[in-house]
Amino acid sequence: MTGTNAVYTHGHHESVLRSHRWRTAENSAAYLLEHLRPGMSLLDVGCGPGTITADLAGRVAPGRVTAVEVSERALDLARAEAGRRGLTGIAFAVADAHALDLPDDTFDVVHAHQVLQHVGDPVLALREMRRVCRPGGVVAVRDSDYAAFTWFPETPALTEWLDLYRGTARANGGEPDAGRRLLSWARRAGFADITATSSTWCFATPEDRAWWGGMWADRVLESDMARQVLASGSATEEDLRRISQGWRAWAADPDGWLSLLHGELICRV
Repeated sequence: MTGTNAVYTHGHHESVLRSHRWRTAENSAAYLLEHLRPGMSLLDVGCGPGTITADLAGRVAPGRVTAVEVSERALDLARAEAGRRGLTGIAFAVADAHALDLPDDTFDVVHAHQVLQHVGDPVLALREMRRVCRPGGVVAVRDSDYAAFTWFPETPALTEWLDLYRGTARANGGEPDAGRRLLSWARRAGFADITATSSTWCFATPEDRAWWGGMWADRVLESDMARQVLASGSATEEDLRRISQGWRAWAADPDGWLSLLHGELICRV
């Protein structure tokens, strides 16, 4: 995010968007859904390509939804998704999560999915989300915890990938193991009424393995992360090709199984 010089590790290559567009309110924000009602106002911080945003907009309609991202280019992805679905009740704005250009006490719900792991100061971002949330509203956040990802069979290339990703994300000013830290960050941000939970994504069917493994096989070679690790010297092109091949080998293994842990919070204001 712009305010603290953190770099977004993933970028917006097609291989990244392939993953992000898979996300729905049901598979990525289930912990929040029971708290939504028609007519609520909702802010989606770091909306990405907008698939979750659009789903949430359907849940709170005719309430208004505001989606923010760090650049117009990023927002165009969400605008396109809203247009594809024929949604007209979503406003879009460029904003820094550390300094939201929005009035105090504006929204019933403030939501951020996989955002805090990428910002330079997650506590400050949470304070901003709290500031723009109305008394009685909720701030809802969900983030991965990369160190808790687990898979079978043991695949050295995937272990190498995980070490490389975590090191790159931290060099970019982020925290890839954000999920376990959300509760601590929220308490430091001033929240007192917090419900902390976790959930997982699991990829074990041949179709799911082919999609997830193939997606990461491409991302390792073609996304912003690939350019970053090559520029830093933390990996070579040969290393990245080996890791990419490891993802494809894991995906093709009939015993292949992978689970990704996410921390999540409902913070009442």
